Order: sequence, then C-alpha cells, then structure tokens
Amino acid sequence: MSAQPTFLGVVSAVSSASVAVELAASVDSGIIVLEGRNYRIGQVGSFVKIPLGYNLLYGVISESSETSKFDEDSRMASARKWIKVELVGESLGGNFDRGISEYPSIGDHVHFVVDSDLKSIFQKRSKNQFQVGRLSSSEGTEVSLDLDKLVARHSAILGSTGSGKSTSTASLLRSMVRRPDDSVLPSARVLLIDIHGEYGPALGDIAKTFSVLPSGENQLYIPFWCLSPEKLVDFLCNNPNDSQRSLFMDKTVEEKKASIGFNSILNVDEEKITGSTPLPYRLKKIWYDLCHEDGVNFNDAAMTIPAYTQNGEGSFEKLIAPKFIPPGSGNAMPKKGGNGSMKKQLDLMKSRLLDTQYSFLLNPGDWNPDKDGKIKRDLDGLIEDWLGHDKPITIFDLSGMPSSRLTLLLGSVLDILFEAAIWGRSAAEGMRERPLLIVLEEAHRYLGKAETGLSKEMVQRIAKEGRKFGVGAMIVSQRPSEIDETILSQCGTIISLRINNSTDRGIVKAAMSEGLAGIIDSLPVLRTGEAIIVGEAAQLPTRCRFNVLPDDKYPNSGDPKIGERWNNPRQKEDYSKLVKAWRNQDIT
Repeated sequence: MSAQPTFLGVVSAVSSASVAVELAASVDSGIIVLEGRNYRIGQVGSFVKIPLGYNLLYGVISESSETSKFDEDSRMASARKWIKVELVGESLGGNFDRGISEYPSIGDHVHFVVDSDLKSIFQKRSKNQFQVGRLSSSEGTEVSLDLDKLVARHSAILGSTGSGKSTSTASLLRSMVRRPDDSVLPSARVLLIDIHGEYGPALGDIAKTFSVLPSGENQLYIPFWCLSPEKLVDFLCNNPNDSQRSLFMDKTVEEKKASIGFNSILNVDEEKITGSTPLPYRLKKIWYDLCHEDGVNFNDAAMTIPAYTQNGEGSFEKLIAPKFIPPGSGNAMPKKGGNGSMKKQLDLMKSRLLDTQYSFLLNPGDWNPDKDGKIKRDLDGLIEDWLGHDKPITIFDLSGMPSSRLTLLLGSVLDILFEAAIWGRSAAEGMRERPLLIVLEEAHRYLGKAETGLSKEMVQRIAKEGRKFGVGAMIVSQRPSEIDETILSQCGTIISLRINNSTDRGIVKAAMSEGLAGIIDSLPVLRTGEAIIVGEAAQLPTRCRFNVLPDDKYPNSGDPKIGERWNNPRQKEDYSKLVKAWRNQDIT
C-alpha cells in the first residue's frame, strides 16, 4: 500500500487502450483533502496518473463501479470499488505528449491528478495555442486549443438547443482571434455564415457584417455571373429541358466573350471561355434574346425582318418582352419563327429577376453589368470586400435568404472562395498565406444526408481538400445525426455541449474514440456553456467551461422572456409596419 496521499489503487487489468483499477480502502470516503482543496475520487471525466519509472502515464476515468466480495472465513460481504481508465498520453521529463509508448502492468500504482499536475499538462506550449476556457474540475486550470490543428483539420461544435451553442461559438471565435494582451491578430481570417442574424451584437467590434437585407450595414452581393450557369438556369427556370438548358448556356458563353471587350479585361483567351468562366454577362439581355427567339415572327420569306407590333420591340433593360404580329395563314406574312415552347420558363425567369428578395444575387450593385455590359467593380473587388478588410472576422448575415434557395446561394459563396483559394494559392493574398476558417452555423439545414445541393458538395470538397489550400471548416449544429457522415468524419476536433437526444449522442460517440463512451454518456448532464472537447486540437479529452462573454457581447439567440412580456401592459399597436417590412423583405 502506498503512503502517498494521491494514491488511488492498483491496476488490476490492462487492455489495448484502457486499464481497470481497484480502488484502495483508504479512498472509501470518496473525498480526499490535499493542498487545501477537496478532490472527489472516481469522478467520470477526471484525470489519473500511473508512474512507470521516469515516465508518467495519464488517463481519463470513463466508468466507475462497485462489486461485492464474500469472505468465506468471516462470512461477511465486502464492497470493492473499480474505475475504468482510458489511457490518453504520457509525460517524460515534464513534457506531455498524446499517445503512450508503454503499458502499465498488473499491480502498478495509480494516483489521482492534483491541480499542479493539470496546469503542467494544460500549459501553453506554443504561440499557436489559444485559451478557450477553464477545466470544469479545476477552475484554476486554463484550457487551450491548438489553432493550427483546429483550423486545418476542421472541427465541429455540437449541442442541443439551449445548451449555449451560439454563446460558446462566439466565445471561441473571440478567443481565437485575440492575443493574451487583448489585441487582435492582424492577419486572421474567419468567415461566419450566420443563418439567423445572431452574431452581429456578439462580434460587432471585431467583425464586419454583410447582410442580404436591404437595410444591412454592408449589403451582401453574390453576383449571379459567379454561379455555375447550370445551377443558375435551374433556379431561374425551374428545371428546363436539355434543349432549353443548352440554349441558355450558349447565350451565356456569347455574352461572356463579349464582356471581355466591354470591360477591357486583359489576359483572357476568348477561345477557352466556358460557361463556368467567372466573367460578367447581361442576364436580362439573355432573357430578352430568348424571348425574341421563342416568339418571333418575320415579315419576309428569308426570315430576317422581325414582325414587331407598333412600339413592340420591347426593352431588355426594363424586362419588356418583344411583341410580334401574329403569323399569317398559309404562305401569307408574317411567317412564323418561334414555337413558344419556353414561355412558361421565361415568365418564371422574369418573375425571379423582378423579385426584390433575390436582389443581392440578380441585381448585385456595382457588380451588375449595365445595358452596355460594363461593370463598375470586378471579382477582385468582391473578394477584397469579403476578406480584405481590417477586421479578423467576416459575418454573412443570411437571415433574409429564402430557405428554398439557401443551399444554392451559400454553395455559390463557398465555390467563389474555394476557387480563389485554389487558383491563388501562390499569391500573397491567397489562403495559403492567410488561411481562412469558414464557420457554418445551422449546418444540418444544408448538409443533411438527403441533400444533393451545391452547399453540401462544396463543404465535402473543403473537408477533403481544404487543408492543402489553407481553408478550414467549423461545423455548428444542434442535430449531428442529420449531418452527412462524410463531412462529420473529416472533423479532427469535436466540441460537444449538452446533447439530450440519444440518436445525436450516438453520432457523437461514433465520431470520438470508442474508449470514451463513458464520458460521452455524460453529455445530457453538462451545464450550459460547458463542453467535452476531444480530438487533434486538444491536449487531452477535456471537459471545460468556455470563457464568459462581456455582458453586451452575447449573440441574439436567447429565448424570449415570455412571462415578463405577457405581463407587460398593452401598448397601441400598428401592424402596418409589420406588413411593410414583409412586402419589402426587410426586417423592421
């Protein structure tokens, strides 16, 4: 029996990644007082150490149990307490490393870890680590994460509604882009996709926010000509047939080739231009030309003179379709030209172009070609607006984006940024030189298992290839069971807050080490703002509480104070403001 006050018991069984420890009779009370502090023995999630000469093995308690042993001589039953310990790392000469180089033997002594040991394990070992919170079992011990591994190897923040997920995400991002002296990292790049408009108040001092709403501080534009034309025509015309799609693609390429001259764009080989080449084009002109071809009649047998009605030439700029004199009977003029097969699709396309809720896409400000095909600003200005400003965080507030089109439009943003990362990987402005972290809130809405859209396709691509080009992803979701397994499996670090649903817990358990099942089973009882962190960015599997945000820096995601609001006296109400905001697609 060891005389050391930290003695817990002895190793009684060893497997590939865990050991069973029989607790000594001296710890039957469950509490040991040491260095002026109470230590509760056998708590799931707490740390233990096993001395092996100059080497110290460290582990995490994942289970505790008790069995009865019957003594034949005394005819008495005695209780035996056991704990299961998952081995996670070792320390040699004061330097802690994950993984182990040797196993303990039966009978080796096991000790609980005191605060001084924890501080040694969790101390910052490089400038790439940043402090995110404090150990739940030891408030005096800071918990840090490795920034390189968190970004490059991807991560996921998972937690049920009300677990403090948004607040924890905001706290993590603030900690990530700030130095210990509270100054901001000058070259940090974080893009936060904010589906509900929650994060502006929490990160406003260190972030630039772009909104799809007309009243937004900075209007978010996603130029339609940056989208895949195949995806765009599906959106505009609601799944046209192959012939109609081909006609749209041909018109798009013609317009893109013309735009080189309109905008004096240099160093582009006209012969290599395809529908996917990111060049501006006049979408309204394409609509007009398609209307013309679909409905035209001619005043001559050679079919060269359109038979317009009086003042019927229309205007592509004003979205007025051309009108033609009906065809004559037999060989009489006008001669029929178009067959009218695209009228339904073109009417839908016009309604999309007129719909103000899509203005950020189809009428993208300085990036919208005028009637002569000229743009005021090119793609370089768009990317500079998004990522080249003086704040470390960019927020895309998509709270006004139609849900039915979220996956296409968000996918287009990711496509623009990832293509920029690939083709600009050797440039000083590229992501290899200034890496980018993309934080995807409410990820289950567009990364579901049944989803087939552009968002999921791009996130899968970033998860698989992003590390090579300096792009990392952070998935934030309340329903991990609904997220595509391919994406979740690529997340090297899992940050799990309270999760009540057993199906969701099963997904988190599968993403973590199998030996940590006992720790994962504690997910339903985590406090708000408390998380279990495992993976490459964490020194050890850790249960921690995130740094508390300043009072005025909380996300706008709290529950409404129903009792207080319902008790307030009624005021005179004017519902016209609500209807005005609805009609203008702008939050009042």
